[in-house]
Amino acid sequence: MITPNSCILEWQKSKYDQEERTAVFAERVRDSCLKLPGNTINAEYVSQLIRAGSSPGANDIEANESIGDKDFKMKIKTCRREAKESAYWLRLVMTDFSSEIENERLGLRQEAKELVLIFSAVLKKRGD
Repeated sequence: MITPNSCILEWQKSKYDQEERTAVFAERVRDSCLKLPGNTINAEYVSQLIRAGSSPGANDIEANESIGDKDFKMKIKTCRREAKESAYWLRLVMTDFSSEIENERLGLRQEAKELVLIFSAVLKKRGD
């Protein structure tokens, strides 16, 4: 039986699942960056990737604590933009063709793309 309380609990669960997913993404980006070859190109890309990869989670938390619908939408748009940027930097980092690092990079790019879709769906559901 669906009750108002069960709907609230389900919404809270999905909200925290999304917060957890973005946090895990940020951790995976961080850990992956530690494995990348140290060269002058990656030095620039990695700093960008670390910032972009941790931003969706931080902004998702802020969106969930927003003071209104306009603020919420702006934070979710920032989440989406930073997830797109993460995919971009993940495309550019050099792995020196290590299969382990390359597989992780591809998995992270896929996760970034999925986060973009999730944030787009959230915006669509809220009427934007």
